[in-house]
Amino acid sequence: MQLAGKVAVITGAARGLGRAYAEALAAEGAAIVAADLNDCSDTVAAVESAGGRAVSTTVDVSDANSCEAMAALAMDGFGRIDVLINNAALYAGLKGARFEHLDEAQWDRVMQVNIKGTWLTSRAVVDHMRGSGGSIINIASLAAVFGLPYGLDYVASKAAVIGMTRGMARELGSDHIRVNAVAPSAVMTEGTEEFFGEKFEKAKSVIASNQLIPHNLATEDLTGTIVYLASDASRFVT
Repeated sequence: MQLAGKVAVITGAARGLGRAYAEALAAEGAAIVAADLNDCSDTVAAVESAGGRAVSTTVDVSDANSCEAMAALAMDGFGRIDVLINNAALYAGLKGARFEHLDEAQWDRVMQVNIKGTWLTSRAVVDHMRGSGGSIINIASLAAVFGLPYGLDYVASKAAVIGMTRGMARELGSDHIRVNAVAPSAVMTEGTEEFFGEKFEKAKSVIASNQLIPHNLATEDLTGTIVYLASDASRFVT
């Protein structure tokens, strides 16, 4: 098992990609801290039914105290933190519009969760990784480099995550803490279906046709990359 003895904290783990990451890392031997504003009991049950170890916690990634409590739970339960997957983000429920018509309150909330949340969760775990090293994996989006019409708030937030990843990698390399970002195209999850709404089927076709490999991504298409970045196989990748 590639992750035996490691402990992974995963935000946004109640469903979709976050749950898939939890199950994949647990299958490779990692103990899982599944964190979300929503109930993660299904994620924990799936991990445990497959023979893995997991606990769940409620976290608001935009709140520093909530992030610190998440890290404390991981340390109390498992004694270490080796991996952080910053997966929590506002996406599914966003109301798209031309950039000049986007709702200002929505814009602010996206920045609070998608950018500040990535900073706060990373800040909460980093001292626990120092000395032993670790891997921080930020979930960005192809939208940040390709450009997603009618979603500038989301695009801007994920572009910031890519920039933060580069800056954090330079700061934390001397601590043997690796920081990487994964920027997938739209993955066929409940959240993506909610985001596109009645245009979902058309969006699937357009997205696939614009890719060099014309295939709509499923959660299992991402988990191999995540396991690699969490494991010692990527110990010089940052």
